[in-house]
Amino acid sequence: MSPAPLTPPGGPAVWREALARVAPIAMGYVPVGMAYGVLAGKAGLSAINVLAMSLLVYAGSAQLVAVGFFAAGASGISIVAATLAVNLRHLLFSAASVPWTSGWRKRELAAFAFELTDETFALHAARYGHGDRDKRLTLAANTLAQASWVAGTALGVAAGDALGDGRALALDFALPGMFLALLAGQLRSPSQAAAAVAGGALSLGAAWCGASGIGTLGAGLAGAACGMGVEAWTRRKRSS
Repeated sequence: MSPAPLTPPGGPAVWREALARVAPIAMGYVPVGMAYGVLAGKAGLSAINVLAMSLLVYAGSAQLVAVGFFAAGASGISIVAATLAVNLRHLLFSAASVPWTSGWRKRELAAFAFELTDETFALHAARYGHGDRDKRLTLAANTLAQASWVAGTALGVAAGDALGDGRALALDFALPGMFLALLAGQLRSPSQAAAAVAGGALSLGAAWCGASGIGTLGAGLAGAACGMGVEAWTRRKRSS
């Protein structure tokens, strides 16, 4: 008996819903993808390699780090180690996603994990928190988010000379600005606000100290612990 096929993304209605939800993410991905395309081209990567990285790697911050290391003439091992450190936060994503993806087939999990980013994780966390666990919508949203990143990369490659390094247009601020907007929509309780503030402050401190990889992972754990502490304190106060 042949294995069951991957769950199809769904019909036009699912894609329209996914597009509506991903639109804010795409507004951040396109300009930052353009900045990556410009910088990667100036670092000496060919257009094919630049686009291939967005298709096969699809990790915005890790791609920018890799380009910087490549431009500096770093070894392949150094680039892999640096991008691994930057992406350690995905360990937290995978742990948090287990309840959402229970019962999914391995190919569905692989597709979900490959296209999961900070921003799509925030999007799905908000959805699942409201009971929306539509698998087709999840996979379609991830696909559209990556498509916007690849489109931005292609625009950056095509318009590299005209855009310079993108800093004059503040392209590098689009992604954190968009992510802050997504985060603000999820702060519905004191415990969530405490987790966000503590995690964000510790993450900034880690980045300032030059430990943005492992430091971000630790900041996320500490922020979650802070949120749990505030939630436990709130419950005790209500019951007293």
